[in-house]
Amino acid sequence: MSSVPSGDARRRRRLVTGLRDGLRELSVQLTLLNSQVSGKLALRDADLQCLDLITRLGPLSPSAAAKRSGVHPATMTGILDRLERAGFIARDRDPDDRRSVLIRALPERGAEVYGLYAGMNSAMDAVLASYDEDQLTVIADFLRRTTAAGQAATDDLARGSAAER
Repeated sequence: MSSVPSGDARRRRRLVTGLRDGLRELSVQLTLLNSQVSGKLALRDADLQCLDLITRLGPLSPSAAAKRSGVHPATMTGILDRLERAGFIARDRDPDDRRSVLIRALPERGAEVYGLYAGMNSAMDAVLASYDEDQLTVIADFLRRTTAAGQAATDDLARGSAAER
């Protein structure tokens, strides 16, 4: 039995490496795009990330936002203060518990944020138009599973268990 990988194994290894490299480059490009957007909005990068979280998942409590974003609750307070002052979010009393608040994104400024991503959204529409429904299903599954793997790796690092392996 030969220890030299077959052509199929080498081709697969190159494809997998290409996918990993592509994901890293995508991460860099999205970070650069988000940095440009946050700069145009006079926000910090972390503020924009939290605003996206609130927009997608809100309304939610400040502590839930802190937990979901991995930000310390005291840091989250500063982020929410800046977002509220800039008119991106509102804090409302929780109707189920008047002692607590819920944060929600305000649609007026949301349209402004969406507009800054118009170029990327148009480019994504063009890219996705070249795939049929079955291919889009595979891509969506890949993204879901990759996101879940990233979340699991993040959770492992946060607990310190990855370093113990």
